[in-house]
Amino acid sequence: MSAVPNSPRLLSDDAYRMIDRALAKYPADQRLSAVMAALAIAQRELGWCSQAVIDEIAAYIGVMPMAVWEVATFYNMFNTKPVGKYKITVCTNLPCALSGGEHAGQVLRRKLGIDYKETTEDGRFTLIEGECMGACGDAPVMLVNNERMCSFMTDERIDGLLAELKKD
Repeated sequence: MSAVPNSPRLLSDDAYRMIDRALAKYPADQRLSAVMAALAIAQRELGWCSQAVIDEIAAYIGVMPMAVWEVATFYNMFNTKPVGKYKITVCTNLPCALSGGEHAGQVLRRKLGIDYKETTEDGRFTLIEGECMGACGDAPVMLVNNERMCSFMTDERIDGLLAELKKD
C-alpha cells in the first residue's frame, strides 16, 4: 500500500515494513489498533510526527487523519512539534510530586534555563511534564526520549544525567 499516490514518502521503506508488521497483528477491520505503533515508528525515525507524517500514516493505514491526530495528541510520548535531541519527561503526578517530582522539575528548569514544553536554545533539551509512568516506588522518575527510565532522581543524579547527555 502506498501512503499518498504520486507524492514522496516521508518514512523509509524500513519504517513501512515495521508498520506492516504492526498491522499484521490485527484483523483487517481493526487497522486503527496499529496507530500507536505507527506513530512510535515514525517518531523514532524522524524525531517528531508532523501533520504531514500523521496524514501519511492515516493514508497508509486506511483511517481518517483525525483518528491518528487524536492518538498523537492524547499521549505525551508523541511529539507533534520538533523537540530537542533529548526530551526529558518529569513525572509530576501525585505520588512523584509528593516524593520529589516537583523539586526535580524545578531543578531541571533552573539548570536548563527553560520551562516545561520548551527547548533549550541549542536544541539539545526539551522538558516535558508527564503523567504517571508506573514507577511510583522509584519516585521521582524521569523518562529520556520515551525509552530510558531514570529513578530516584536527586539533585546529584540530575546533575549526572545532564552531564552524561551533554557529552553526547
